[in-house]
Amino acid sequence: MDALPDDGNRYELIEGELLVTRAPRLNHQGITSNLILAFGNHLKKFPEGKIYPTPGVIFSVFDAVIPDLVFISYERLAEISQDEKLCGAPELIIEILSPGTENAKRDRQIKRQLYRKYSVQEYWLVDPETTTSEIYRSPKFNQAKLLTLNDMLTTPLLPQFHCPAHEVFE
Repeated sequence: MDALPDDGNRYELIEGELLVTRAPRLNHQGITSNLILAFGNHLKKFPEGKIYPTPGVIFSVFDAVIPDLVFISYERLAEISQDEKLCGAPELIIEILSPGTENAKRDRQIKRQLYRKYSVQEYWLVDPETTTSEIYRSPKFNQAKLLTLNDMLTTPLLPQFHCPAHEVFE
């Protein structure tokens, strides 16, 4: 990741293919902030790990991505943190969909397969347009649980965590 150009674009490497992503829109950033707040409040009460926005996650020399958010338990953080970088799979990755069919395909198919390959335990896809969240859990990541505004976001990774889904989109 260090060898990539410093030109204002975000670069990801998936199966050796270099992909360029643009900076997120305000709505996207608002959802990110709401999720950080929800996880941050929870982790103050239950200090089980850390939530990080837009970290570089290096899986291999062929696969390195910049998810919108990751949760990593303290135990896992000690295993995959190297020189202030994440070199391995966090337990939870959250992507907020950006507009466009190319972006949706990358997040729904390509990244989901990548995260399954590297044993990410849980993958959330948050869709600002439909105000829904798709939750994929290991080991297969095949069947998503679809949550709407009336549902509660939870994860077995953090048993006491719960966030009304509508709060994410406010």
